[in-house]
Amino acid sequence: MSQSISVEASVHAFERRSVDLIEPKQLKAMLEKGRPLRIKFGMDPSSPDLHVGHAIPLLMLRELQDLGHTIVLIVGDATAMVGDPTGRNKLRPQLTREEVERNLNTYTSQAALVLDMERTEVRRNSEWFDAMDFQAVLRLTSRMTVARMIERDTFQTRIHNEEPIGIHEFLYPLMQGWDSVEVKADVELGGTDQLFNLLVGRHLQEQEKLRPQVCVTLPLLNGLDGRKMSKSYGNAIGLTESAAEIFGKVMSLSDDVMPIWYRLLTDLSDAKQSALLAGHPREAKAQLAQSVAERFAGSDAAQAARSAFDRQFRDGKLPQDIPERSPSDWPADGLPLFVLLREVGLASSSNEARRVIQQGGVRLGGEPHSDPAERIAAPTEPLLVQVGKRRFAYVTSK
Repeated sequence: MSQSISVEASVHAFERRSVDLIEPKQLKAMLEKGRPLRIKFGMDPSSPDLHVGHAIPLLMLRELQDLGHTIVLIVGDATAMVGDPTGRNKLRPQLTREEVERNLNTYTSQAALVLDMERTEVRRNSEWFDAMDFQAVLRLTSRMTVARMIERDTFQTRIHNEEPIGIHEFLYPLMQGWDSVEVKADVELGGTDQLFNLLVGRHLQEQEKLRPQVCVTLPLLNGLDGRKMSKSYGNAIGLTESAAEIFGKVMSLSDDVMPIWYRLLTDLSDAKQSALLAGHPREAKAQLAQSVAERFAGSDAAQAARSAFDRQFRDGKLPQDIPERSPSDWPADGLPLFVLLREVGLASSSNEARRVIQQGGVRLGGEPHSDPAERIAAPTEPLLVQVGKRRFAYVTSK
């Protein structure tokens, strides 16, 4: 790895997406030694799927990986059972090891959509935490005071609101920090909400007479409705969604968020981004949507998604190849509309189906229907069902 190229390109890679960088002088000094840095990133398998918000640190990691640095992916199978209290205003339910294991399988496979897993050092933090006895846990807890722990804004808010805080939640920052000691991290990446935890790792490394890690935070990506991106809010774009879904969802963003999405989710130069954003907003958004879809679903699928979207929304035509689907059963007195949507795969759950119906996003034969409990009789010929702007199916009774 060429030292001059490595320093310049690596510093640019760290700075392009980062919010906090602690400390830049230390980072440059490490880079100037010419050796690959050990860059740590932790992922707790607390849910089964990743979304594009999760991809932001992964994209930075891939860029650094391609520059020759070592990516250390911590799969937090131990910390996931504690639950990160960050951003939580209620006591977080703890996961079982079985739930964690199920989620872990999809996490690593979805991370591979961005990272080169053959060049990634993957570590489970159960390696060291399962080996700790109670005395070792007590020694770990002695490394930080309660006063320092409750400096966290999350805990301060919950104390002010008289909301409960579990003692086990105090362990989470210590556990995440101890991961940095175990893997001898030079740098740790995390969202802006993780800065406290990253600094704990720096503190614990100093206690262990190790060089303290550089802490790099990245922006949190808001979802399609402006709130923090979350599967539970229904405002997320999953990494494994189809190109058509990704393209259509990006096209639904408000114009004012395009600059940050361009910066965080594309590799386009600053000049190219500025030129697109200075032009027509629809063209800028279409290029953004195609870039994001291409990254996660491939260039051919992304181009096909753009063509289909233009056909439907710009040219006013129905999509090609609308699937034909049937529910497993159709009672004589009809099927509740929300059940119908779930049964034919136009909604992932009953809750999602009820929500989109009540929001006025469902049409049957071109006519809006807003009552989730409305019973729909079995059609005598294929019935065109539309959910939102992008999901269609011809529903039959057989």
